[in-house]
Amino acid sequence: MKVYAARKEMSVSELVESFFRSVTKPVERKNIVELMRELRKPVNSYEGDLEELYYKERAAKYGF
Repeated sequence: MKVYAARKEMSVSELVESFFRSVTKPVERKNIVELMRELRKPVNSYEGDLEELYYKERAAKYGF
């Protein structure tokens, strides 16, 4: 540790202090709205009614 601290031109106590400062630093998190804005917009190539398509596919799959 002494050699590493000397290379960084710091004392061992400064090195330890900076380590614990970085470990205890709170993580900045984005809120859900910011994350949603960063998502890519889906490409919808279907021109018809998506709700109708959904029910038709479910009926075909489950037979009702």
